[in-house]
Amino acid sequence: MAEVDDDAFYVLSAVLLTPGQFPSLLGDDYPAACAALGLEAWADGYGLLFGQDSAGARWTVVSDDAALVGCAIAAWDCGMPYDLTPPERTVVDSLPGWPLSLTVSTTGLPEPHDPEPGEDDHPLLTPPDPKEWGPAQRRMGADDIAHQWRLWREQITESVEFDEHPDEVPERIARVLAEIREYTETPPPAGRVRSSPAGEDTRLVRADGPGWSLTACTGDLVVLLFDDTPHEVLPVGCGPQFTVLLKALDEMARASA
Repeated sequence: MAEVDDDAFYVLSAVLLTPGQFPSLLGDDYPAACAALGLEAWADGYGLLFGQDSAGARWTVVSDDAALVGCAIAAWDCGMPYDLTPPERTVVDSLPGWPLSLTVSTTGLPEPHDPEPGEDDHPLLTPPDPKEWGPAQRRMGADDIAHQWRLWREQITESVEFDEHPDEVPERIARVLAEIREYTETPPPAGRVRSSPAGEDTRLVRADGPGWSLTACTGDLVVLLFDDTPHEVLPVGCGPQFTVLLKALDEMARASA
């Protein structure tokens, strides 16, 4: 087991922090997510291990062996046991608290709680408040739509705004289009745009920008969320402008993966 202040550490869950996959609640892109944890944004990425010490306190252990953590996550996703015990030499840092909400705990230990204030100079990591609305909640909402695309797609009715007449595009949608176009001309920081297979020769594209998040299925639909419209989900038809730009974003994301 990894060590936290000379105490045993029991892993409950883990996520990857890499240019192509990271908790977007931490930032719009990979460098921003690393900066939120005080880490250097290096190309191979990290694994974030969430667990408890023997007193039950929450800790996030950062490992620079992203491949090992990725193997553990893949095994867990398949319902297979995997003892994630990163070698001590791979542990980069130990941060108090968890940056996301977990509902699990270690059997035989006290309920998860924040560590007592001590000599650790790292700020306490806490998950975003779901009752509030801001960049973290907006990005988390876009991620949720991406993870449950088919369910969201079924729930979206005919209240779709089709982008077929450039001169009539609402201002905030036009702003997103302009910023996406800038991404295709000047590539943004790693992780600002991500792409994954969506079946039937389509791709699911996730992108973030100042004040907005996008989830889209190529050739189908774009869903936008904005900081200034809390909890509002805006579906937009994949008209000519979005179709061309989404293809460019997908190609860019795959080339940099």
